[in-house]
Amino acid sequence: MESLEKEAAVALDYLSRISKEAEKAFDEFLPSEKDRPCRLHEAMRYSMFAGGKRLRPALVRAAFDMFGGKGESVRYAMSALEMLHTFSLIHDDLPCIDDDDFRRGKPTSHKQFGEATAVMAGDALCILAFEMMGKTGNAKAIEILAHLLGTFGMIGGEMTDIECEGKQVDLEIVDYIHYHKTAALIEASLEVGARLANASEEEVKAIRDYGRSIGLAFQIVDDILDIVSTTEELGKDAGSDIEKGKATYPALVGLEKSRERARELYEESIKALDSLKQDTEILRSIAAFIITRVK
Repeated sequence: MESLEKEAAVALDYLSRISKEAEKAFDEFLPSEKDRPCRLHEAMRYSMFAGGKRLRPALVRAAFDMFGGKGESVRYAMSALEMLHTFSLIHDDLPCIDDDDFRRGKPTSHKQFGEATAVMAGDALCILAFEMMGKTGNAKAIEILAHLLGTFGMIGGEMTDIECEGKQVDLEIVDYIHYHKTAALIEASLEVGARLANASEEEVKAIRDYGRSIGLAFQIVDDILDIVSTTEELGKDAGSDIEKGKATYPALVGLEKSRERARELYEESIKALDSLKQDTEILRSIAAFIITRVK
């Protein structure tokens, strides 16, 4: 565990550096609060600058750099992935879905601006994300991202999660929800970065396998943290998964087996990277960071 924590520290340094780079791009690409409709633009910026590790932009940048990418297209893609992630959080928090009051220690968008404005802020960020992706000029990257965002990706996972609340489910369904709701956009972040750098199809497959594994591990760790952490530590309502009857790993197999599964997925992610000839240190450290978020 000590060696993993050292690797995780490398990831934290990298995430901190990329976060600053990404936020400069967000500020440049997001509409100004001074432009009409001012309140909508304010709401978009409020959620985009509410904090977070900026994991998805960091994965775009890491894959792009690892495969030798050049040019400004990566800044558009980094912004697009965070806009899509933020759009999903705004909508997840709405009263009609998870009805959460806090996100990253701040009032959620609908609490701060009202439900209608929150819905439109999420919609606007989703649309702006594809405007950003259009600026990359890479049609395949746009196609892949749209697929992993839609009904066969994140939105499909969210819908299944809603349908399964309070019901008895098996691990196959939990894995389906976790992959589509969380891992798909993490996988997309890596593939977009790789494709913008003109990685080969074999390299793209390896990076997708890595992304799937760390994405699943990320969600399992989140499920664990929802149980073992306080609201103050999480920055959002703790214990909400149990309260809502969510389909999670701890609910089915308990905390210890959930930790074991997260560790197995970490090992799978490292194995996926072994086939690549590039320097994978940053991606290995990010995988370590993901599973060391919980003891």
